Amino acid sequence: MKTLSSLSFLIFCTLPVLAQTNISIDGAWQRQTDSATISWIISDGYFMKVSYTTDGNRFINASGGMLKQLTSSIETEVEFNSANKDDVGSFHLYDFTRTGNQLILKHHDDVQKWSRIDDGKPGQLFGAWLFSGRKTKPEDEIAPYTPGVRKTMKIMSGTRFQWAAYNTETKEFLGTGAGTYTTANGKYTENIGVFSRDNNRVGASLSFDMEVKDPHWFHSGKSSKGDPIYERWSKRRSFSGQ
Repeated sequence: MKTLSSLSFLIFCTLPVLAQTNISIDGAWQRQTDSATISWIISDGYFMKVSYTTDGNRFINASGGMLKQLTSSIETEVEFNSANKDDVGSFHLYDFTRTGNQLILKHHDDVQKWSRIDDGKPGQLFGAWLFSGRKTKPEDEIAPYTPGVRKTMKIMSGTRFQWAAYNTETKEFLGTGAGTYTTANGKYTENIGVFSRDNNRVGASLSFDMEVKDPHWFHSGKSSKGDPIYERWSKRRSFSGQ
């Protein structure tokens, strides 16, 4: 049985949209604790967070899922949480206030102060994307992949990215990476700021040829291991119920 049932998804997506455009929280946010940096991307109704050590950019934990912004509150439905499997499938409600580039988030007795990094611009790739196909050679046809309970999602603000692989049925977290990105002259370049599987990859820059044909994003180049890749990503909202 799927963790995110069709009924819960329908209820979540049909909540009244009361958000005001002048208080939109789309984009990238960040806050500091005594020992960690926490980055939070909100994009097109989805979110991801990643925490890493301030000294050394070593991965601590990550979470993500669906997000609904109301007038003065935020509701999230968790799809993965590397620190707590039991959190997967749960809903959380937060009160928020935003003044300029400062966001104050309240959840019970917990008060968090976030600083805005970007507001979703320039954002040629702004949105939530699901891995939807790959090929091994340039001349091959892309072998399609339809996301189900096993997903690889990449979420993009205007200048920040985070990807995560996870399973909503088993509640298994498989990995994540995050950092900054740019798009220019048909090139997508990402700079790795944190990588859960191998901290030695932090600091690397990867550049890909890119093409966007709504709702798909194609990119080709070499992975962080140096292997050639030809991938297709699709806007998450193009997959009904996903």
